[in-house]
Amino acid sequence: MLDSTAAVAAERRGKNARQLLEAVAFKTGDEGIAVSVVTVLELAHGIVRADTADRRDRRQRFLDELLTGVPVQPVTVAIALRAGRIDGQSQAQGVRIPLSDLLIGASALELGYGVGTANVRHFRLIPGLKVSQL
Repeated sequence: MLDSTAAVAAERRGKNARQLLEAVAFKTGDEGIAVSVVTVLELAHGIVRADTADRRDRRQRFLDELLTGVPVQPVTVAIALRAGRIDGQSQAQGVRIPLSDLLIGASALELGYGVGTANVRHFRLIPGLKVSQL
C-alpha cells in the first residue's frame, strides 16, 4: 500500500504514476499495489496547495493516473477498529502516530499489505507492519 510521501517524492523527481508503480513493483517484487482513500485525500490536498498552475496540473495528472493504475481501499469498520486498538496501545506507551499514517498502516495490516513510503518514521511505530523505504 502506497503512502502519499512515495507519490509526492516520485512526482517531485519528474516521474509519473506509472513509473512509480513500476519502480515499486520492481523494488518489492510485488505487483499487488493499492492505495488507501486516505492517501487520495492527502494527494488531493497537495493539488490544491500547489503554488503554481503548472504544478497543480502536474499533480492532478499524477493523481488521475495513479487512480487508474491501482485499487483504492476504503476505511472500513474493521480498519477503524484496528486503528483504534493500535492507537490506544501506542498512546498508553506515550507514542503518538498521526491519524493519516495510522489509518493507512491499519488498512495495510487488515488487508494483508505492507506500506511503501518515503518516510518510514511513523509507520515503523505500528506493530507488525512491514514497511519499505521507497
